[in-house]
Amino acid sequence: MTDFSSTLPLTVTLQLEFASVIDTGRARSNNEDTVKCDPALGLAVLADGMGGYNAGEIASDMAATVMLEHLSRWIWDCEQSQSDLQIRAALDRAAQAANTTVYEAANDRAEYAGMGTTLVAAMFEARRVWVAHVGDSRAYRLRGGQLEQLSRDHSLLQEQLDAGILTPEEAAYSMHRNLVTRAVGVEPKVDLEVHAHDLLAGDIALLCSDGLSDMLPDAIIAQVMRAHEALEPMAQALIDAANAAGGRDNIAVILVRAKGGLPRTGRAWWPFRR
Repeated sequence: MTDFSSTLPLTVTLQLEFASVIDTGRARSNNEDTVKCDPALGLAVLADGMGGYNAGEIASDMAATVMLEHLSRWIWDCEQSQSDLQIRAALDRAAQAANTTVYEAANDRAEYAGMGTTLVAAMFEARRVWVAHVGDSRAYRLRGGQLEQLSRDHSLLQEQLDAGILTPEEAAYSMHRNLVTRAVGVEPKVDLEVHAHDLLAGDIALLCSDGLSDMLPDAIIAQVMRAHEALEPMAQALIDAANAAGGRDNIAVILVRAKGGLPRTGRAWWPFRR
């Protein structure tokens, strides 16, 4: 793949193309996954809820909505360029607000007791994407046909892998695949992990719930993505492949492609705020 980033002047920002799909899967009757996107600001949020009755879908919707609203408001309120430290702080404040909303609802209403949700968010700059996550919903980047996981699961399984207790082959059959060690809404404060990653024209960012990543190994996810050029058919093909592999959970997918470039308007510090 051609590296267009070296030919783009600093006055040009990458364009973004978005697509998203959610699916109940084959084993569930309700959907506890939520996706929220604001293409105009370069924001994407995905959450996978947990809890009895309908509480999981309530938690995921609350968290994703609050996260997106807080980040959108912050971008619009800031008139000057923000440092990396300020961007990290904004992501953390948004996640803490989402956590408080879910935590208070879970403690105020008996039917919501014990609910929580994973959360993964992508905030796109001119040449970077900030990935913030809690739990085991994932972020990937497809570049030149190669898929790289950008997030690291907050799960018991990942801890066992890190400690050498399990091999990757054993992990594929572990009984603890869905036990997360961090979640939004289960404690008064949440520990958000944030990292910035470079972005080139042609890159495709993938956010997904474990309904995709548990059903398909990374090599198959990459194979499905490479087989499709347009994002909407690509997203649907990922859903179909997860269902064909068993569809044991809800499946949520957000795809964002970085394309070419547009001159910056000079009217806003955030590249997608026109």
